[in-house]
Amino acid sequence: MQGQPAHAPARPGRTRRPGRHPVRLRHDRQSPARVTAERSTGVADGAYGAGVADGGSGVGLADGGYGAGLADGGYGAGLADGACGTAVADGAYGDDLGEWAPAPTPVGTFRLVPVRVERDLPLLVRWMNDPAVAAFWELAGPAAVTERHVRAQLDGDGHSVPCLGVLDGTPMSYWEIYRADLDPLARHYPARPDDTGIHLLIGGPADRGRGLGGTLIRAVADLVLDHRPACTRVLAEPDVRNTPSVAAFLTAGFRFAAEVDLPGKRAALMVRDRPLRALL
Repeated sequence: MQGQPAHAPARPGRTRRPGRHPVRLRHDRQSPARVTAERSTGVADGAYGAGVADGGSGVGLADGGYGAGLADGGYGAGLADGACGTAVADGAYGDDLGEWAPAPTPVGTFRLVPVRVERDLPLLVRWMNDPAVAAFWELAGPAAVTERHVRAQLDGDGHSVPCLGVLDGTPMSYWEIYRADLDPLARHYPARPDDTGIHLLIGGPADRGRGLGGTLIRAVADLVLDHRPACTRVLAEPDVRNTPSVAAFLTAGFRFAAEVDLPGKRAALMVRDRPLRALL
């Protein structure tokens, strides 16, 4: 599952929106379900994830770094002494996602672990080179392509933080948690201070088609709202053609706000509002 299409040369927020392009917001009067159905272009079943073959969710990788036990630099608690591989604490929010508590969910314990290039690049490259995910993220190719995309965030101003999503000790998804109001996206919708956006993909075939997308999106949105009190809403901008992605955001309590015409795609602007958190 992908939150939006990617563009390899884009900034960490992955919007690549030259200023010369016009912006149009079309607030659709139709229901979100009808909108997504009409916009669908027959995205294959793999649209929810990266379709990595042979256990691409990360199970069984060498040296035990991804498995249970979480010792010596694994994905468990205790990411001390810069284990995130980036000065996230000095970023746009001044918080460290690596210190956010795990979230209990109906499908297991989930946590966000900031990416470490030297540890995580092979897994990310495998995911990005699957045709299902490449169709939207556009980061297929040699490892250098994915590395540039990730390092641009790690070496940037901290407004976007790349993370692995780890479910019961196994990395199975990729997330980008970013300040939407500091991102190029802000030029394309009525931004508010401290808006937070999310991009994601689910990495393994075994993790697709069983409702994980909506469950984990809700968990991540709750983590953002819990740890960033100044943030009043969480945003996403999936391609309107990606019907499974839009549906998962709706399941996670997001509302369809508008269609946003961007240079690289037409996006569905999805919003989860703090005041409506307990109702949706």
